[in-house]
Amino acid sequence: MKLLEGKVAIVTGAARGIGKAITLLFAQQGANIAFTDIQIDESANEILSSLLADGVKAKAYVSDASDFANTHKVVDEVCKEFGKIDILVNNAGITRDGLMMRMSEAQWDAVINVNLKSAFNFIHAVTPIMMRQRGGSIINMSSVVGVAGNGGQANYAASKAGVIGLTKSIAKELGSRGIRANAIAPGFIDTDMTNHLPPEVRQQWETQIPLKRAGTPKDVADVALFLASDLSSYMSGQVLQVCGGMNM
Repeated sequence: MKLLEGKVAIVTGAARGIGKAITLLFAQQGANIAFTDIQIDESANEILSSLLADGVKAKAYVSDASDFANTHKVVDEVCKEFGKIDILVNNAGITRDGLMMRMSEAQWDAVINVNLKSAFNFIHAVTPIMMRQRGGSIINMSSVVGVAGNGGQANYAASKAGVIGLTKSIAKELGSRGIRANAIAPGFIDTDMTNHLPPEVRQQWETQIPLKRAGTPKDVADVALFLASDLSSYMSGQVLQVCGGMNM
């Protein structure tokens, strides 16, 4: 039997990168998929076609994850369409890097809203559904930067550290209802966010990683699958760092 057979999963920010990898892997393991992004473009439509080819039910939703009302509307639509929600993966995220002394209020607000507030929005929306079901797995995407900080990324680090605090808090609040909450903290992963870096910067990063390579979206998706499935049924409130040993 597949690990997520018959489960329904919402994955946010899933049109590319880590979210795309999670979505495709969950479907391969039998989950029905509702995935969201700020726009449903050619990449999202290709993902949808792949999901349907795997024989699962799937639908793409346009969603501004930082908008509270819009998020609740999307979750209500997903619940009506799929009948339940077993798994939530809060993956939507952006960067707006810059040194603190030069960072604008707009840069700060954008990152906090998309990376942290969006997780609150979706958790707030799915909690009543999962409580009625007396079960669910919430997976929040943090970062090693949220654990250790990083110069030039005060807004990103603050948002991802906030995700960790949010994860631990809801794990304590919702555990008695059978709802688990865990966070994944990826390190240096090959995605659109990192592919624009100059070769010398990539090399510098990779020399700091004991495994001597960047991670792949699949590396992160495998950990998300573990947390979504019953293999991690006694894990909650944890932060799993997927970083090749970079952040020990």
